[in-house]
Amino acid sequence: MIKDEELNKILEKFKNLEDQLNSSIEDKDAYISISKEYADLKPLAQSINNFLDLRHELEDLNNILNGDDKDLIAIAKSEIAELKNKIVTSEESLKQLLIPKDPLDEKNVILEIRAGTGGDEAALFAGSLLRMYQRYCDEQNWKLEFLSISDSEKGGVKEAIIKISGKSVYSKLKYESGVHRVQRVPETESQGRVHTSAASVVVLPEAEDVDVQIDEKDIRVDVFRSSGAGGQHVNTTDSAVRITHLPSGIVVQQQDEKSQHKNKARAMIVLKTRLYDYERKKQTDEIADKRKSQIGSGDRSERIRTYNFPQGRVTDHRINLTLYKLDQILNSTGLEELVSKLIIADQSEAL
Repeated sequence: MIKDEELNKILEKFKNLEDQLNSSIEDKDAYISISKEYADLKPLAQSINNFLDLRHELEDLNNILNGDDKDLIAIAKSEIAELKNKIVTSEESLKQLLIPKDPLDEKNVILEIRAGTGGDEAALFAGSLLRMYQRYCDEQNWKLEFLSISDSEKGGVKEAIIKISGKSVYSKLKYESGVHRVQRVPETESQGRVHTSAASVVVLPEAEDVDVQIDEKDIRVDVFRSSGAGGQHVNTTDSAVRITHLPSGIVVQQQDEKSQHKNKARAMIVLKTRLYDYERKKQTDEIADKRKSQIGSGDRSERIRTYNFPQGRVTDHRINLTLYKLDQILNSTGLEELVSKLIIADQSEAL
């Protein structure tokens, strides 16, 4: 049951944002930030108001039932059942809006597929997974771009790295990360025995350029007298500038210009460039760590999903779901159903 106290807090916050927007905000960045927060919160506020209005309406109808007017009581009874259904529907919609959004959900992704345990059979299975995702991209109207691909000798794929761009790509494909296991009889198997092999899939949100914002309190600016080497001209004013970025320890010095103002401006450009590189490398390291944790060793014990060809079934072990739609899933037409159930399970856990 959703607590009224929490709903009222959200409505109060929404009202405060609205009041701020109606007042004069001189800071352009602050105005943009508040406008975005207001726009993001508006659907939730509207849903809360709708839910509360329906509940108040139900209270009014229940009060009528306690009265003496038989005609009004009859009308109230006829409306209560329908109103209760509306409240249930409204509450479910509200719950969905209350789930915290993953800030990465709207990002494009880099998807990597690698053949794991199982030799040639694993490479053939990796190729099947690649084709499944290619078809899924077509269905979702996503753009797919190959960054690299390594084919195996027998027509499979040893490794494929692709970039997928479009609407809400990461929100759907993030559940594909892990080891995918296949059980089937290879064409070369004369005894008809089922072999088990695996392929690993890694889905990462595409890294974007880091927008460097430098807070004045994070830097120390020192000015000093420029000095030329080898008998060159020595400035007689404190025009040289040294800027130290305290959080990162990056130090930039500029003394080429005779103007302290120009030297500081140049130093800030260099500092921002170095900070961008610093943040980018840090971001890359974080993604590398995440990728390492996702890719695992290709060992079967890390499996998230099993594709069993003899039984025509696909089992997702995270939600204990088995669908006897192997062909449809590998053709991508059934993959959306599987992804939807994973999203629902994830949202239920969040709730």
